[in-house]
Amino acid sequence: MRAAVLGAHGEPPSPAEHPDPQPVEGRSIVRVAAAPVVPLDLLCASGTSYFGPPPLPYVPGVQGVGVVEQSAVLAPGTRVFFATSAGMAPGDGSFAERCAVLDNDLIALDSPVPDAEVAAVGLSGVAAWMVLTWRARLQPGETVLVLGGGGAVGQAAIGAASALGAGRVVAVCRSAEARRRALAAGAAEVVALGPDVDDLTARLAEATGGSVDVVVDAVYGVAATAASRLLANGGRLVNLGGASGDEATFSSAVLRSRSAEILGYTNNSLTPEQRQGALTEVLRHIADQRIVVEYETVPLHDAAAAWRRQADGPAAGRLVLTMADHLK
Repeated sequence: MRAAVLGAHGEPPSPAEHPDPQPVEGRSIVRVAAAPVVPLDLLCASGTSYFGPPPLPYVPGVQGVGVVEQSAVLAPGTRVFFATSAGMAPGDGSFAERCAVLDNDLIALDSPVPDAEVAAVGLSGVAAWMVLTWRARLQPGETVLVLGGGGAVGQAAIGAASALGAGRVVAVCRSAEARRRALAAGAAEVVALGPDVDDLTARLAEATGGSVDVVVDAVYGVAATAASRLLANGGRLVNLGGASGDEATFSSAVLRSRSAEILGYTNNSLTPEQRQGALTEVLRHIADQRIVVEYETVPLHDAAAAWRRQADGPAAGRLVLTMADHLK
């Protein structure tokens, strides 16, 4: 089969012939239609992640969409979204015509959303939905602040917050292009991220009306510090990423006086049922255009170029590799 194969840590994968996956107990064979290039793919392939350097060669790709070919749990022909542990454990991922997937990591799809769009939102949409509903316990009418509103998680969180009845949704973005994406996703206002925490706090206070009930934080650093100062009584800040660094400063007096919460989130804590339920809800809102995540399709043979674009900085939208013969 054709695949994008990683031959050296820290280098882009290259198109090549690669052995087809073999059926084994507990795994299904999926013919892949679309697979997103996400930051986790690059982190794992670097060989410097906390998972350790993955054995080479291997096929990257931690998410994908396709059709079941062989399975003990789903009928052949079933359209699915799936996750893999490529780069985190031995084995190949979704950047290939076929992929062996753990049965528990298959989610059957019953949605009109096209394959590439499902792949683009994928686990980013799951994270956004679960952060808001499960960890932050968002209530109708509450004010939501999304740090990193131009990314896939941020765009999904903006739309999901509105769909869940948030009263006002404000985003923080680094670039003009990210600002455009956040506004297109439905943010009422976008604040530019800057290095001065006092200045950022003041601008956020003006944009949010002075207090925030829920902060969706994929950025951390200065942005999280500023956002924490504006938490309302009972406010919740949920961190799910560190795009601006691994440290932030929180005031004990602020947190205690407002009974505020600082929470962490990872998709790895979800049960298969939670993942399926969240993705189903997100796709429902994508179908009615209440959640929008911008994306661009790239053919499999251009995987190295897409990889480099992701490595050079956030692309204009999620980059999705497609196997054109199977793309819906």
